[in-house]
Amino acid sequence: MVLNLIKMKKIIFLLILQLNFSAAYSANELIFFLEAAYKNNPRLNAERENLKAIKQNINISRSEFLPSVSVSGSVDSKQNENRTNQSGVALSDTQRQTETKSIEVDQKIFHGFQGLNSLKKSQLEVKRANFELLNVEQETILKAASAYFDLIYKTKNKNFNIENMDLFERQVESDSSRLQKGEITFTDLAQSESSLAGAKAKLINAETELLTSEIEFERIIGENAPKKMQSIYNIEINLPESLNDAFKLSNKNNPKLMIAKLDHEISKKDLSIEKSKLSPSASINYSKSEQKDFSSTVDKSDDESLKATVTWPILSGGKNFSSVKKSQFKLKQSNLNLNDILNSVRTTTSNSWSVYKSSGSVLKATKSQVKAAEIANEGITLEYDSGNKRTTLEMIQSRSLLLDARIANAKAERDFIVSKLKLLSAIGNLNLNSIKKP
Repeated sequence: MVLNLIKMKKIIFLLILQLNFSAAYSANELIFFLEAAYKNNPRLNAERENLKAIKQNINISRSEFLPSVSVSGSVDSKQNENRTNQSGVALSDTQRQTETKSIEVDQKIFHGFQGLNSLKKSQLEVKRANFELLNVEQETILKAASAYFDLIYKTKNKNFNIENMDLFERQVESDSSRLQKGEITFTDLAQSESSLAGAKAKLINAETELLTSEIEFERIIGENAPKKMQSIYNIEINLPESLNDAFKLSNKNNPKLMIAKLDHEISKKDLSIEKSKLSPSASINYSKSEQKDFSSTVDKSDDESLKATVTWPILSGGKNFSSVKKSQFKLKQSNLNLNDILNSVRTTTSNSWSVYKSSGSVLKATKSQVKAAEIANEGITLEYDSGNKRTTLEMIQSRSLLLDARIANAKAERDFIVSKLKLLSAIGNLNLNSIKKP
């Protein structure tokens, strides 16, 4: 008795160890594929390059505050031939060669704060590009995870249909034998054969859906779809405890909302830049040149100058005032877009929360459905095989209900974990670090 108890404890320990290992393997496999999508996705890589390009705008804007230096040089050679004076007497040929070197330095002193506003605009554009990248990262991770869990669901769906078809094949064989013994009628056998044909059709459909899922998996992630999928969804995801908490997080972190807010701030800077173009500007110019003339009376000349310039645009055909009005309209447009995005993000967050809660309830219901269907199918199968009053139709219905329950449960598992990720995306917290191993 004691030895049997020890053996049972060892078996339970090994089962628990195997389950924990399978869960850890599943999480590691998921993270591997998410990292592959994070690295290989072309749209995501394009957005990374876009961020690098936009960062250069800061250096471009800063250049407005720094002096510009230019160096130039020229060589001019001129030859005069067949010259005559007013009396028609021939003059000797002449040749003149001029060499000029110059350096020029320009420094803007004031330009109506246009340079300062341009710099601030460039900094806002870099922040916007960062949120654009974050938004694409979230979309990529969500698509990759959805493709991964959909592949698990379609794999389980195929396996359930294979098992169902095997059962009907054995039932047809059993019913053929029972028909010869007179235990059932031709109608019963025909029902079994019809169910077998239906099971084969469902299997073909499941195989097609799995193939489509594999192609989509490889397109999004950039890796070959695994032939064996772990069916464990045990990953830790930190989610808000209430809808109000979700609203607070989405208002703070949702990248689409952050992009809209930055677009509004950028529009303000555009308006300030256009207004600054109506202001006076001042600059200083320093130049120094050296000229050599090898044939003139002056052999060499050095010139040096310092010039201060003040410019105030008064009229430019109405272009400057129209540019200001255009920026004002753009500012109003960005404000309206911001309000629209704010409402959209709130709606998305609310819907994601509702789907998350409802899909959890559906998952619990389908688990109970599977247990009940398994118990019912087991009892009906025993009664049918023992020649009890159970009919062939009842047996077929029982197996169909069990198949539907298992597929519904597998779909509910997929929908529940994906609903968590969509909620995480809505509040702006979906990244590789937010999906942890169990």
